[in-house]
Amino acid sequence: MQDTLIARAQAWLAEDPDPDTRAELSALLEAGDEAALAERFAGTLQFGTAGLRGELGAGPMRMNRSVVIRAAAGLAAYLRARGQGDGLVVIGYDARYKSADFARDTAAVMTGAGLRAAVLPRPLPTPVLAFAVRHLGAVAGVEVTASHNPPRDNGYKVYLGDGSQIVPPADAEIAAEIAAVRSLADVPRPESGWEVLDDAVLEAYLARTDAVLAPGSPRTARTVYTAMHGVGKEVVLAAFARAGFPEPVLVAEQAEPDPAFPTVAFPNPEEPGAMDLAFAAARKAEPDLVIANDPDADRCAVAVPDGSGDWRMLRGDEVGALLAAHLVARGARGTFAESIVSSSLLGRIAGKAGLGHEETLTGFKWISRVEGLRYGYEEALGYCVDPEGVRDKDGVTAALAITELASVLKEQGRTLLDLLDDLAVEHGLHATDQLSVRVADLSVISDAMRRLRGTPPTRLAGLAVTRAEDLTEGTETLPPTDGLRYTLDGARIIVRPSGTEPKLKCYLEVVVPVPDAAALPSARAEARRTLDSLRTALAEAAGL
Repeated sequence: MQDTLIARAQAWLAEDPDPDTRAELSALLEAGDEAALAERFAGTLQFGTAGLRGELGAGPMRMNRSVVIRAAAGLAAYLRARGQGDGLVVIGYDARYKSADFARDTAAVMTGAGLRAAVLPRPLPTPVLAFAVRHLGAVAGVEVTASHNPPRDNGYKVYLGDGSQIVPPADAEIAAEIAAVRSLADVPRPESGWEVLDDAVLEAYLARTDAVLAPGSPRTARTVYTAMHGVGKEVVLAAFARAGFPEPVLVAEQAEPDPAFPTVAFPNPEEPGAMDLAFAAARKAEPDLVIANDPDADRCAVAVPDGSGDWRMLRGDEVGALLAAHLVARGARGTFAESIVSSSLLGRIAGKAGLGHEETLTGFKWISRVEGLRYGYEEALGYCVDPEGVRDKDGVTAALAITELASVLKEQGRTLLDLLDDLAVEHGLHATDQLSVRVADLSVISDAMRRLRGTPPTRLAGLAVTRAEDLTEGTETLPPTDGLRYTLDGARIIVRPSGTEPKLKCYLEVVVPVPDAAALPSARAEARRTLDSLRTALAEAAGL
């Protein structure tokens, strides 16, 4: 086994094109570090519907140039097998370590395979790439990003010609083509031949953002904005300037791209502490709302004054409901869609407005494919307010839309929290929470799922489980997925492993009827108690 491991590592080293990972692997071989080598050569990073995502480093279990070149070759072979061998592949990238290298390697592989390749001019938000795929008539798009993952990670996200991320069976078919790549020597990689785009695509994207806003709507809300050390600043400032909003006050410490993400433990607005600098800036600037993007700017977080001189992060479900109500008030038509882990409030808003409503599996790869989609969201801060422009979540246009809504309400002497109160009285208080467990050992997740499947709970926090569904079998409306759904009396729980991080995620929702505004405080207290009890009971049932 040891000889085989060393032979695999030496063979990988011999064709590794990157001096950094060559040096890393050489050092491990010289030191005879079998544990580290075994970790890097235990298998291969699996290509799935999220593409690739993993820690940077040497070997097939890490993100590196060798892995990316193989992935690009597999994608090129997949496109050629479908008669698209002369088509255009557009490539975008963020500001993480190695992102520019991975983008350039992808362009070289596509060019060598006979496809046309075009690379965005510099690190830009993921939604600009998603827009460019449709705008340029590409047969595929690649975005090099690990979104809100830790600094040591990078990833590779694939879009097909409809501008949506891949779904089965395309992921397995591309993975099979990747597996068929025997040696990097078999992959032609010319030094040139691809196009580096100018700013025309970005200008077209920015022009399209105008479609998000109602002509003549108020544009008075003032914002504090953080790019979370990512690539959002330039595009957000340009979009806000075009729209005529007051220029956002920047969180200076997080405004410029920095792959080390030095001010946050995790560059995700949902993580504890990530918004501390934004809230400090807001206490000085006293804006109407705080807006944050994640590093590749496809997600949008919103915080508002809480009435006591401090700031409160809105949950993704709250922003999702606010944007839905805003679009309904503007006369939007079409289908409103959400992932199954998002709040059922969207269905009630759509139903009362006479609009279609659909639930999909988690991820915008599914939401974006809903027929007649007008608006889609998922609770993890992802919102699609302009599906004709970007068939994916877009943190830039979502920021515009929520700032427009805040401006409309400001003109009425009201706030986003006032509108949330109105929705609770109209449809019931829909309170959501999450039990999210990050693990170092993935067996913790599989053990928890096995335990819940083996002994399905019949009561949780005193509430009867009226229906327990194992989603691996699929439903009438959903394809199979690794998840469990429990319907309780006045509550709902979904348990699933994260597709992009080593986390087990449990989504909780409680619905409490609200007869009038005066009943809101007691309804919120009741919902909080129930959510806390459900978290505790579920953790116990799952053995967490």
